[in-house]
Amino acid sequence: MNLLEGLNPQQQQAVSAGTGPILVLAGPGSGKTRVLTHRIAYLIGVLGVRPYNILAVTFTNKAAREMEQRVVHLLGENTRGLMLGTFHATCARLLRREAEHLPFDSSFVIYDADDQVSLVKTALRELNLDEKQYRPQGIHALISNAKNELILPDDYPVQTYRDEVVSRVYRRYQELLLASNALDFDDLLLWTALLLEQNPAVRERYARRFEHVLVDEFQDTNQAQYSLLKHLASFHRNLYVVGDTDQSIYGWRGADYRNVLRFQKDFDDAQVILLEQNYRSVQSILDVATAVIDRNPYRTPKRLFTERGAGQKITLYEAYDDRNEAEYVVETIAALVARGQSRPGDFAVMYRTNAQSRLLEEAFLRNNLPYRLVGAQRFYGRREVKDVIAYLRLVHNPSDEVSLTRVINTPARGIGNKTYLELRTEAQKLRLSSGALLLKMVEKPGLPQLKAMGRRAADALSKFGEMLARWRAVKDETSPLELIDRILLEVDYRAYIDDGTEEGRDRWENVQELRRLASEYQEQGLTPFLEQLALVSDQDTVETNGNAPTLLTLHAAKGLEFPVVFIVGLNDGTLPHARSFDDPDAMAEERRLLYVGITRAKDRLFLVYSQFRSQFGYQEAVEPSRFLEDVPEALVDSPQLSRSRPTSPYASDAVRWQAPGRGSAPVVQQRYHPGMHVRHPVWEDGMVLNSRIQDDDEILDIFFEKVGLKRVAASLARLEIRQ
Repeated sequence: MNLLEGLNPQQQQAVSAGTGPILVLAGPGSGKTRVLTHRIAYLIGVLGVRPYNILAVTFTNKAAREMEQRVVHLLGENTRGLMLGTFHATCARLLRREAEHLPFDSSFVIYDADDQVSLVKTALRELNLDEKQYRPQGIHALISNAKNELILPDDYPVQTYRDEVVSRVYRRYQELLLASNALDFDDLLLWTALLLEQNPAVRERYARRFEHVLVDEFQDTNQAQYSLLKHLASFHRNLYVVGDTDQSIYGWRGADYRNVLRFQKDFDDAQVILLEQNYRSVQSILDVATAVIDRNPYRTPKRLFTERGAGQKITLYEAYDDRNEAEYVVETIAALVARGQSRPGDFAVMYRTNAQSRLLEEAFLRNNLPYRLVGAQRFYGRREVKDVIAYLRLVHNPSDEVSLTRVINTPARGIGNKTYLELRTEAQKLRLSSGALLLKMVEKPGLPQLKAMGRRAADALSKFGEMLARWRAVKDETSPLELIDRILLEVDYRAYIDDGTEEGRDRWENVQELRRLASEYQEQGLTPFLEQLALVSDQDTVETNGNAPTLLTLHAAKGLEFPVVFIVGLNDGTLPHARSFDDPDAMAEERRLLYVGITRAKDRLFLVYSQFRSQFGYQEAVEPSRFLEDVPEALVDSPQLSRSRPTSPYASDAVRWQAPGRGSAPVVQQRYHPGMHVRHPVWEDGMVLNSRIQDDDEILDIFFEKVGLKRVAASLARLEIRQ
C-alpha cells in the first residue's frame, strides 16, 4: 500500500520526513490525525522500525483508540509492541514497571478528583487549619499547578503566609498519598519526569528503546509532560510533535503553548512543517479566523486555504440585549430548517461561560424546539443552581422534604445523616413535616422530643430553623432577588461554592445568572418566580434525540465541527472575559478561544453581540468584543443591518452595526448618568442606577432613600440634579 497516496503535498512532506526532531504545525481541519497515523505506519511499513521501538502519546483514550485502529488498517498487520496511549496511561504503565526505584510499590492506586479533595481536607484538619479560610478545592488547584511545573513541596515558592500554608498542606498531602500507596493524576506525570531526571540508567534504557516518540496536541502539554518527552527522546532525538499554538486554550489547567517555542529553542535543528490546507471550512470562514488570530504574538503565521470554495460571507448580528440574542439564534435556526436549507442537527451555538446557556435554553423551550447541551449540565440541573432553588422552595413551602434534604447541611453546618434521620423520626411522631418541626423548634425551644437528640444536634437544627423562620417572615415583602441575596449571605454560600478555581468561579457565575433571572420578578414575587423555574427546568420538555441543535461552551467545542455555528455574547467582558483585561497572556488565550470557535464552522458562521446585557434587572450598555474590530468588512454580510458611525474606544475603524428602525441616533439626548444624585419633589433624594433612551424619552431607574427603587420618565419626573 502506498502510504502517501491521497495526501496533499504538505501532508506527504510531514509523513515522509526523515529522522531528527520535527515540528508539524497543523492548522484546524488540516488532517493532523491522518498525518500522525500515516507517519506511524510509514515508520513501520517503509522505514522498517519495529512497533516496539515507537511511542505515541495523545490526550484522550478515544484519540488513542482511533489512531491505533487506523494504523492497523493502513498496515494490514499486527502492531504488537507499539506503545500508543494517553500521557497518563503511558506514565502509569512505566511507573509500575519501575516501582523499585520509587517510594511506592507497583500496586499503587490512582485517586480520583473527589479522593484528592478529601485528602486535602484531611491534611487541613491534621494541621489545624480552617477549611472555610483555606478552601480544599482551591488549595488542591495550587498543588496541582505546582506538580505540573515539577515543583515539590520543599521547593514550593513562599512569598506570603498563604503560600506557606499551601506548602505545608502540599507536604502533608503527599505524605498521606504515599502512606496509602496512592498517586493522583498529576503524580503520574510528576513521578515519571522525576524518575527519568534522577535515574540515568532508567532514562537511558527507555531513551534507547524508543527510537521514535510522537506527540499529538503538543500545544496542550504542560511543563512536566515536556520534560519527560525530552528525556524519552534524549538518545535518538527523533521527537515528532504535532500541534497548533493557535488552538491552545487550556492554560487554566496547566497547558503551556510556549512548549512549542521551547521545542524550537531546545531542538534548533528541527524541521518545521506547516499543514495549511483545510478540509473543513469554506474560505470566508478561514479568512475571518486568520484575521482574528493574526493579532496574537509569538506564533508562526499560517495561510489557511481550502478547495471548498469561497462560501457565503459570515453574518454579524447586533441584538438589542442578551435575551434578544437568544431569540435571534432560535428564530434563525427555525427559519433555515423550515426553508429546507439545514437540518436541526447541523447547528451549534457556542458561548464563553456555562451561565450563558440559560437564556438560550429558555428560548428553545419557549419555541418548543429540542436542543442538546454538551460539555455541561443543563443550567437548571447544575448543583449550585439547584441548591439556591431548593432554598427558595423550602422558604415557600417548609413541607418540601426533597428541598430540605438537599440544603439542610449545604453548606456543612453539623447536621449529618444521623441527626437528619432523628429529625424526620421525631417529625413523623408529631405528624409534622421535618420543615414544620424545625419551625416549631424556634417557637417552642423546650420541646421534650428534641432532648433525645443530644444538645449538639438540637443546637445545629435550631440554628437552621431560626434562619428558615427569618426568611419566611420576610418572603412576602421582599423580592426574589433580595431573598436570594439574604440566603446567600446568611449561609455564606459564595465561600462554599467559589474556591478560587476556574470551576469555582464558573459555579459562582451560574449563581449570578440565577440572580439576574430573579431580578426580572421584582414586582411579581416569589410564587410566580418558582412557577417559572418549575416550568423551565422540567426535564420532560427536552428531547434528547441527536437531530437537534447543540449548545456548548467554546472550550467544549475543541475537536468538533458543525455545518452552521453561532457564537453569541461577543461583547467585551464576556469574550474576551473581564478577567483577561489586565493580563496579556490571558487576553491572547481569549483570542485563541474565539479562533477555535470560528474554525468549528464548515459552511455558515454567525457572530452575535448585543448593545445591552441584563444585570439584575437593569440594562447595562456593553461594547462589542474588541476582537470584532479585526474582522474584514468585505467578509461580512449583514443584510438585516445598516452601518452606523464607529463608536468603539479601541479603534477608529471599528465595525459597529445597528438594526434599522432605531435610527442612527436618538432624538432625545441622554442627560442623566449612573451614579448621578438627583432630587424628586415628592420622593426627595435619590441616585440614578440606570438610564436609557426609549420611545423619545429618557427612562431612569433611581434608588430613592425614602421609597426605594422607582422607574421614571425624565420628561415627567421634574428631577433636580444635585452636585
